[in-house]
Amino acid sequence: ITIWHSHCFYPAGKVRWKSNTRPAPVLTAAPVRALVDEQVSIRGHFLPLHCPVTLHARMHSDEGDLWESFAHYNADERGTFSLGGSYLGCEPMGLFWSMQPAPGGREGLRLRKKSVESPYTVHVSLLEGHVSTSEGQWSELAAVTVERWYIAPGVKRIEINQNGLVGTLFIPPGPGPFPAMLDLWGMGGGLQEYRSSLLASKGYVSFSLAYFGWSLLVFLPQAAFLLLQDHPQVVSDRVGIIGLSFGCYLTLRIPTKTGVKVRHEAYFINLSNVFGTFNSWFLDHQIEERLRSAGKSHLLTRLSYPGAGHLIEPPYSPSARTSISDVSAAVITMWGGHPALHAAAQEDAWKKILDYLEKNLRS
Repeated sequence: ITIWHSHCFYPAGKVRWKSNTRPAPVLTAAPVRALVDEQVSIRGHFLPLHCPVTLHARMHSDEGDLWESFAHYNADERGTFSLGGSYLGCEPMGLFWSMQPAPGGREGLRLRKKSVESPYTVHVSLLEGHVSTSEGQWSELAAVTVERWYIAPGVKRIEINQNGLVGTLFIPPGPGPFPAMLDLWGMGGGLQEYRSSLLASKGYVSFSLAYFGWSLLVFLPQAAFLLLQDHPQVVSDRVGIIGLSFGCYLTLRIPTKTGVKVRHEAYFINLSNVFGTFNSWFLDHQIEERLRSAGKSHLLTRLSYPGAGHLIEPPYSPSARTSISDVSAAVITMWGGHPALHAAAQEDAWKKILDYLEKNLRS
C-alpha cells in the first residue's frame, strides 16, 4: 500500500481537494482480480504533500454481513506506513487481513467462504482526513474495487456422494493426471471448500471431506484417501493430506491404516495451538520422540508461530480471536492469537506448504 503525494505544495490547513490546476486524487489496485493468497498493490496518486488520508476497505460475507478495515496515512515520499486504524506500520496486505465485522452487526462472526464460485468483492476508498468506523460521514476522494477469488478459471467443482463419502472434489484445468490432496477440517463439522479450491487452483486435485458427526468417522478419511488414489485424474502415488485442528489427528492416523500406501516423507506442520497450548506441545514432542526411536527423526519438520492463534487459514484471511461455535450458538469458541502475528503465520505457513508440495508431490 503506497500513498504518494503530488509535487504541488499546499500550506498546512489549506489543502484544496478540488482544483483546476492539478489532477484529482486517484486510487489504483493491481491486480484487480486475483486469488486470495496473492498480494494486491494499492496506490494513491496526486495527493497534496503531508495530507492526512484514510484507506477504508469493506465487503460483504456470503451471509450478508459487512466486514471492514481502516488505515491512516500521510501522503509523502514514502507513504507506506499506517499511523493508526485497524493495523500499524508497513503491512502490504493489512487492509485485507485486519478486516473485522462492522460495528452494529452480528457478534461472534468468523469469515469463511461458503460459495467458492463467487469472489469477495472488496471496495477500497480513499477518504479525506484520519477517520474511523465510529464517524458517520466521510468524504470519499477516490475508490477502486478488487475481486478476491478462491478458485482459478477452469477448475472443476464436483460434488461427491457415494459409498458413504460426502464432499467436494476439485480438479485443475488441463489433461492431467495430477498430484492430489485430501483436505480435512476440524470438529466444527460441515463442508468447507475454500482451501481445497485454492489447492486445485495451484494444480492439485483436492477433495474436501465432510466427516465429523458421521458414524464411520474413523473409516471415512481412509476411504477418501483411497478414492483419490484410484481417481483417473490422479497420480496414485502422489497423494498428500492436509489437516486443521482435529483434522491434524486424522492426518497422522491415516498412513497407519491397512491399504494406505505412503510414498513420501511425513511432514507435520504444528500450526501454533492446533490442539491447545499444552496438548500441542505434548503431542509434538511425543511424535518427535517416536520418530527418533525409530531412526526417522529426519522425517519431521516442525514450525512454531508464537503469537498466532488456533486457526491457520490461507494467507490474508481475517483472524477471529473468538466466534460462535459451529456446534452450538450458545457456545463461544476462543481461538486466540494477535492479528499481525497471526497474519504473518498464515502467510509463512502457506508458502512453506506449497513449497513442500511442489518438491514432493509434483517433482
